Amino acid sequence: MQRSPNRRDPVPESSSDAELLSAVARGDLGALGILFDRHHVDVWRFLGRYLGRTSEDVDDIVQQTFLELPKIAGAFDGRASCRSWLYGIALRLAFRRRRSLARLRRMVSKLTETSKTTAGPDPEAIAEGRQDLMAFERALGALGDKKRAAFVLVEIEGLSVDEAARALQIPAATVRTRTFHARQELRASMRKAGAL
Repeated sequence: MQRSPNRRDPVPESSSDAELLSAVARGDLGALGILFDRHHVDVWRFLGRYLGRTSEDVDDIVQQTFLELPKIAGAFDGRASCRSWLYGIALRLAFRRRRSLARLRRMVSKLTETSKTTAGPDPEAIAEGRQDLMAFERALGALGDKKRAAFVLVEIEGLSVDEAARALQIPAATVRTRTFHARQELRASMRKAGAL
């Protein structure tokens, strides 16, 4: 039996991100599902840290990020990693959403997990750690959008300056400058809150 020339074999899960994006650009929804499974947690975590928003808002933007891929996957040129490219898409969508909302809601990060010691956690230390985390989240939320985006990508998500620059579509020197100023502002805010 001969195969129809229009029918394509499914892309294997072991395919590279670039191969999957190429398949998505050709309309392969299976490849889109593989990319989603591979990267949605990273995109969700990035947006949660960047927006400091309710999980509903973050979930919506993550979903929208991946729904955009069939339209724009052909634009992926491989200069950035797929992950940092997805961060850039998610960030642009978040900027759009942020501009359209009158008021930002905040969420407490799940970073408050404390390590357990054999003697059990010290309630005072846990309370102090949570207060420090909340002070950090407030300080991070008070940063301007551009500084916060650069800081979150480089310092929290661990992207290189070059990867962050590609995700943000700005020069690497600008990423370094914004990250530097964000660190200074965060330190000052944390000192003022008594967390440093």
